[in-house]
Amino acid sequence: MIMNRKNKKILLVHPLGYKSDKASTDISRIANITPPLGIASICAYLLLRQIDCDIIDCYAHPDADKKINKYLETEKPDYIGFSCSTSTFMDGIRIAKISKSILSDIKIVFGGAHVSALKESIINNFNIVDYVVVGEGEQTLTELIEADNKNLSDIKNIVYKNYDNKVVFTGYRKNLLDLDSLPFPAYEKLDGYPEKYKLPIFNYPKTPNSSCISSRGCPYSCSYCDRSVFRKTFRFNSAEYLYKHFKYLNHNFGIKHVNFYDDQFTFHKKRVLKFCDLMISGDLKMSFNCAARAEHLDHEIVTAMKAAGCWMISLGIETGDQKLLAQHRQNANIEMLREKITLIKKAKIRVKALLMMGLPGETEESISKSKKYVYSLPIDDFNLAKFTPFPGSPIYQQIKDGGSLGTFDENWEKMDCMEFIFIPNGINKEKMEALFIDFYRSHFMRYKVLFGYFSMIWKSPDSWRRFFIDFFSFMNFIKNKKRVQT
Repeated sequence: MIMNRKNKKILLVHPLGYKSDKASTDISRIANITPPLGIASICAYLLLRQIDCDIIDCYAHPDADKKINKYLETEKPDYIGFSCSTSTFMDGIRIAKISKSILSDIKIVFGGAHVSALKESIINNFNIVDYVVVGEGEQTLTELIEADNKNLSDIKNIVYKNYDNKVVFTGYRKNLLDLDSLPFPAYEKLDGYPEKYKLPIFNYPKTPNSSCISSRGCPYSCSYCDRSVFRKTFRFNSAEYLYKHFKYLNHNFGIKHVNFYDDQFTFHKKRVLKFCDLMISGDLKMSFNCAARAEHLDHEIVTAMKAAGCWMISLGIETGDQKLLAQHRQNANIEMLREKITLIKKAKIRVKALLMMGLPGETEESISKSKKYVYSLPIDDFNLAKFTPFPGSPIYQQIKDGGSLGTFDENWEKMDCMEFIFIPNGINKEKMEALFIDFYRSHFMRYKVLFGYFSMIWKSPDSWRRFFIDFFSFMNFIKNKKRVQT
């Protein structure tokens, strides 16, 4: 039973999404363990409001079941909250059931992109869930816990069962938080931070490194992007806040390199230039990566970013087929992309291309065009994902309802961009897999690509150390691009 106390307590859990015995040696996980910044931010906000909060990150600690069980038995939290993607949702449900068996009165809360998209259907189909937090969680979860199951209809952005046993969504709140008013994420609540967390190899010059988020939302409406959490809003931290955030990470955790985990870091040019000025005039000697849209890059901003310590910029190319790209995103212009990549390279900043295969309308011809285009670019690294129609993306309902775009196997546990669960019309899964492997394998066999990675020996020595430790696993992953255990 729950112990009576004045201050409520919640355990926030970041589920793993697949069996821990596989995860402990899964090279695709080991190679990229990102801190769960969303729940770390929520935790920091709750702590400010005198709500006891702890975090267990199952992705960083695959053996976390024992930790969760022990925490529930000893700390007896009033709530347990899960932040889930589509692929990790069912693992969250599994842990929720175990939690209820240990503490029958514990309240189960789910948040994240997946449940924000599906809202009422989550509680309708999963009775174990008491509350769904829709959208960003800091203010909503705080109000939910402070309400202590009273006057729930007054709290916006939640889904719950009312006294008539009817599932209701209370609607969206109108006023969103000023991001500069938020405390820095509770990194100290992440067991093993920062050493336990790793950016992908060849994506950083120094260790320890970390990630941060400087904005929320995106002003664009690409067909494949989930918009369920931030919807059509776009907000960002000020340059001054970002500099203080970097200083905090450096002074408290020794962080030397930061990856901005933003969709659109460079969208507001004045903010970026001001941040660069602060970095140039300061004494932190830190470097950073970011993601950007090509149309928001020019000579002035790229030059300033290089001087401020920008090490790599990731660009969402998606596909090198102009016609296919135009079907799925705004301002589709692959020649403009080429010009901006050349601009970045002239500034001596690394470029990472982000692509996906299997979009609706994809064909063998479009894959061939994409491969030819990408290989003609002066990029340093690339990532090719398997297109997945996530709930909350504009294309999802069209794919789910119509069937005219292709076949869709909606298995949530497989929806992690590492399997083809959607197959466009006119091509079969076996051919898609073969073309996918060929795309990757051919990339790594090119001389200039190999030379670029070899140059990382002195540019990113820790990457090479990690590569040699897990050499055979990395090679198998490059060959098969599937979860591979060591």
